[in-house]
Amino acid sequence: MNHDDTMTNSRSHRGTIFVEEAEILAHQAFDGDQYILRVRAPRCAAKAEPGSFAHIQCGPSKPLRRPISIMRTSPDQGWVEFLYKAVGKGTRLLATRCVGERISMMGPIGVPFRLNPERPRPLLIGGGVGMPPMIFIAQMLARNPDWKPLVILGSEVPFPFKPQPSSILLPGMPDGVIASMPLLDEWRIPSRLASLQGFAGCFEGYVTDLARRWLDSLGNEELGEVEILSCGPHPMLEGVANLAREYGLPCQVSLEEFMACGVGGCAGCVVEVQTDDGPAMKRVCVDGPVFEASRVFSAA
Repeated sequence: MNHDDTMTNSRSHRGTIFVEEAEILAHQAFDGDQYILRVRAPRCAAKAEPGSFAHIQCGPSKPLRRPISIMRTSPDQGWVEFLYKAVGKGTRLLATRCVGERISMMGPIGVPFRLNPERPRPLLIGGGVGMPPMIFIAQMLARNPDWKPLVILGSEVPFPFKPQPSSILLPGMPDGVIASMPLLDEWRIPSRLASLQGFAGCFEGYVTDLARRWLDSLGNEELGEVEILSCGPHPMLEGVANLAREYGLPCQVSLEEFMACGVGGCAGCVVEVQTDDGPAMKRVCVDGPVFEASRVFSAA
């Protein structure tokens, strides 16, 4: 990508990314150094889409912002909610911030997931802090009965919610795999959980193994209605891309990458993506974070 391309793509996002002094409305701590943060940021709430993120200043002593995926929004009430894990100095500082404080937030940023009406059975796979975009998609689809999503969430630390037996019957699930995310059950969106930690009601294995069990239960017509959308750690996404390739399914993935500016100027978050003109370096922040899986992960 040359300098002119960078400037053109950066300018295309002007007027859609807002800087707001966001008031913290709620900040809950969960096991595994996980936190759910809700802030009042009406401009971001009005424009955010599943897959977009915000660039958040964690505190005055850490001017470099941190990118955090948006988990859900309320455009009417003007709030935005995030799930993050405190793993470094920035996010550990963010974890100390209290209700009523204000944090500088820039967003929404990035290319979101795009749903295809010809694929009304989206399979949403989220791992760890990659769960938020899947929950955001589910929030959007809960308003439309024409969609038939399934959400599979995986974690190797306790989930940032209390799993409960699902009230939604789901053919194709192994016996005893009944744990779900309560919020998704409230929305009447079927979900199942996977882990290698022996959590009650969860599938003992990888999210891709559970997804394969469900895909194998579908007929050809149903399988033709599936598209996979996923966010999580790189090895998981590579496994998801291979799964999609195995079943001949379209697949979109949201990449996780370290970022500095978050708006395309520094090109510090580039990844190699296959294009019709050959390999090219693309910025995860504004050219992504959502890409076609086949463009990012080559066949094994």
